Amino acid sequence: MMAAAAAAERCGRDPCGALCPLLAYLSVGYADYAVLAHVLPQPALRASPWCPIHAVTFNLLVLLLLASHTRAVFADPGVVPLPGTAIDFSDLHPTERNSDEWTLCSRCEAYRPPRAHHCRVCHRCVHRMDHHCPWINNCIGELNQKYFIQFLFYTGLTSAYAAGLVLAVWLGPSGGEGTENRIQTTHCIVLLLESLLFGIFVTVVFYDQVVSILTEQPHKRGSKEACGGRAWAAALQEVFGGGCVLSWLCPCSTPSHPTYSLLPHGDV
Repeated sequence: MMAAAAAAERCGRDPCGALCPLLAYLSVGYADYAVLAHVLPQPALRASPWCPIHAVTFNLLVLLLLASHTRAVFADPGVVPLPGTAIDFSDLHPTERNSDEWTLCSRCEAYRPPRAHHCRVCHRCVHRMDHHCPWINNCIGELNQKYFIQFLFYTGLTSAYAAGLVLAVWLGPSGGEGTENRIQTTHCIVLLLESLLFGIFVTVVFYDQVVSILTEQPHKRGSKEACGGRAWAAALQEVFGGGCVLSWLCPCSTPSHPTYSLLPHGDV
């Protein structure tokens, strides 16, 4: 309930954040309808024993896409808790600090841990904040970056799968002329354009997310030697958690929830 209330509050502050998730759900719904009602019934696919397998596989990808998107929307991105009592900052003068030190947030009027940044939409500091994404109406932070990357991954797979089915229809035997065939062709064209548009977009964002994860870990450790296979694996485990790599693809698993102290250890 608290997550739903927070999401509704963000919608009130950011109309784009309310529109983009709705557009995403409508696009996914149309893609599923077009595949089941106009692509798979085409002569090139409906007579194939693979037709029901295509239907089940495509809907499984859609289910995983929606599950990861829902988790990214309603999950706590890693909001830094506010102190119960006001902190007197009158005698403190923020100085330039590096990314491994505590800083002061003048908007939250609180200390924030290393790698935390203030979100102007959520009006809170978020630990390891990447950006505020209107497509999930939430910040991308330490606790929901896994779900956001899963959403990008499954959106890319679903787009590629839909585009592949359309190409298989066009390269297969024709269903002849007629009104029904023209309607199916129109839906195939729209589905292909939608798949290419979203597929290219999420691929670019997915690449940016993975690169930022792999390049952040060596910098955080402050060692030039902290790069390569082991460092990259450690960086990915920090986001997706330990265990089997296949578990990284499951939107049901929950990353470990770190504990944040309200005050830094030592002088600030």
